[in-house]
Amino acid sequence: MHIKIYFSNKPLYLCDDIDQEIAPYVHHDDAVFIDEFSTPAINSMIHEMRLEKIHAGILYHTNLEALKKAVFKKFTTIQAAGGLVLNPSRDMLFIFRRGRWDLPKGKLDPGESLDYCALREVKEETGLQHVRLIEPLLVTYHTYDEDGKHLLKETHWYLMHAAADQSLKPQHSEDIEDIKWVSANELGNYLDNTFPLIKDVVKEQGLLQP
Repeated sequence: MHIKIYFSNKPLYLCDDIDQEIAPYVHHDDAVFIDEFSTPAINSMIHEMRLEKIHAGILYHTNLEALKKAVFKKFTTIQAAGGLVLNPSRDMLFIFRRGRWDLPKGKLDPGESLDYCALREVKEETGLQHVRLIEPLLVTYHTYDEDGKHLLKETHWYLMHAAADQSLKPQHSEDIEDIKWVSANELGNYLDNTFPLIKDVVKEQGLLQP
């Protein structure tokens, strides 16, 4: 098993096994492989992941939960939730924000459940009113710095269905400029200008081939 954390667009794999997704990185010159479980080793990997020349990292240990706990302690975790929304034609809803195509998501408010947060964010960011949650998809992780803090955003993604014939309204206060329903045939054009973790969400639903 593995857990993937993105540093910008670069994946750091925490793993207890070298699976098919990780194996190609093991011997790459621009990837770092560390199989030592210690504070200095974890600090070293986080430092390496911030270097421009490094494009992937692998931290290996037989106890994945212990490794996850040790790595996550280096960050302040922010919980968020979002949705991969399909309409009756199985088109997917994309938002255009800050120069990239994205999926609707946002931070958890105090007292909210993750599924309620996901539905709220989808409705607020897109203007949809009639949306229902189908099932959880996956959890993604990415890091960023804000106000001098090292943050790790843990986003819980849900598959959702939207009723037909609803108007779309971008939430401009969240820098959303446009919203599009995208068919499977058009999907590649949008994924060419998105984030790797968004591709992971789409792939989880089976709408993007490995």
